[in-house]
This record gives sequence, C-alpha cells and structure tokens, in this order.
Amino acid sequence: MPTETDQYWTATKHPWACVLFILPLLAIYEIGLLVLGPHDVRNGADAWLRSGLSEVGIAPAFGAPLLLITVLLFWGLVCREDRPIDNVGVWVGMTVESAAYAVLLLGLSQGFWLLLMRADHVLGQVNMRASIDVGAAAPEIVWGQLVSYLGAGIYEETLFRLLIFSGLVRLLSIAEETTTRGSIMLAAFSSSLVFAAAHHIGPNGEGFDFYVLTFRTFAGIFFAALYQLRGFGIAVGAHAGYDVLVGLVV
Repeated sequence: MPTETDQYWTATKHPWACVLFILPLLAIYEIGLLVLGPHDVRNGADAWLRSGLSEVGIAPAFGAPLLLITVLLFWGLVCREDRPIDNVGVWVGMTVESAAYAVLLLGLSQGFWLLLMRADHVLGQVNMRASIDVGAAAPEIVWGQLVSYLGAGIYEETLFRLLIFSGLVRLLSIAEETTTRGSIMLAAFSSSLVFAAAHHIGPNGEGFDFYVLTFRTFAGIFFAALYQLRGFGIAVGAHAGYDVLVGLVV
C-alpha cells in the first residue's frame, strides 16, 4: 500500500495539483500587470503570446490569461478522476519543494559560472540580473520585478517545457529514432537551447553572449528535468523562485 510520501511524490505531477498550484501565481501576475502597467513587467514568452493573439484580433490583456487558464483547467478536468485528495498539503509541499530547487539551482549556477569563466580564463563575468541594486530600487520597481519573475516562471515553463519539451518527446517517441530515455534527453537539450536562444531574439532581445546562452541552456535542462521528474507545477515554482533569488536577493 502506498505511503503518504509516495502519494505526495505522485500527486505533484498530477495536472489538478499543478493547476491549483499555478493559478494563485497567475492571478498575482495578471493583477500586477493591471496595477503596475504591462510595459516593464511582461516577460518574453508572455509578450510573444499576447502579440500573437493581438495579430488574430484577440484582446491580449484578457486573451492570454484566459487561454492559459482554459488549457490548464481542461488538462486538470480530463484527469480529475484520480486527482489528489489532500490539496492543501500537496500545495504546501510543492511550495517548499519549489523553493528548495530554486536555492539548489542558485548554488549550481554560481559553480557553473565559475567553471565557464575559468575555462576561458576570463576574470570578469556578466551574471544575469545579479547586478540589480535592490537597496537603491524604488518600491514600485521591486514589485514590478517580482511580478515579472512570476510571469517568467509561468509563461516560459508553459511554452518551453509543457509545449515544446513534451511535444518533442512525443514526436521523437512516435518517430522511434531513439529510446525513451534518449528521446527525453534529446528533447531536453533541444528545448533548452531554444529557451536560451529565445532571450536574444527580437527587438527587445538581449545582445548575444556565449556564456549567458550556455548558462541558460544549462538552466533549461535543469527545469526540463524538474518537469519530467517532479511535474509542471514545481518547474514553474522553481523557475519563478530562482528568478526572484537572483534578481532581488543575490
């Protein structure tokens, strides 16, 4: 008979648990857009989605969250028969676990950056968002950054892990060109490379930096592993938590 630990380990990957975990984060993000204004808060994946919706005549302010909520709720309702019973306990556990993985990635990222710098014998480094001076930031700027990091966790994980990574795994499995493990590894690397490169594309993209690209690919593989092993909700929570730690704490 499964223990409570076994049940929790399985429950975090259930669509219904992921939906209940993500909806509060999505609500905070969307309310933050309304209060603070969208221009300096939206992240890349969210901006791309809203731009695409605008092109087909759908109001981006409401179309993007409604589309995401519809997809998540449909996903949860399809699997509602075996949904977890202890929703509160699972939600609390997912929150703690997401925070732990965010701290773990922060530690790994510092070590990874040192390896990259030593490999190229470069003394200086450009650490993503680590140069933000939190003490000098106005309160509204800090809140805007927090809201933006939540959006990155939600929309980037939806695009690059829920859609692209899982879609590639399915396509590679159908093609039967690799083993299941091989399909997962290839999909994780490919989707992570796209995730990293996407930050340098478009009029608002960052200037190309090999070290940043390499690190983001590494981070993408980390999130893909979380998605595969611990579920979509924890991948979102860890992504948002890591961004907060790097942007506002480090």
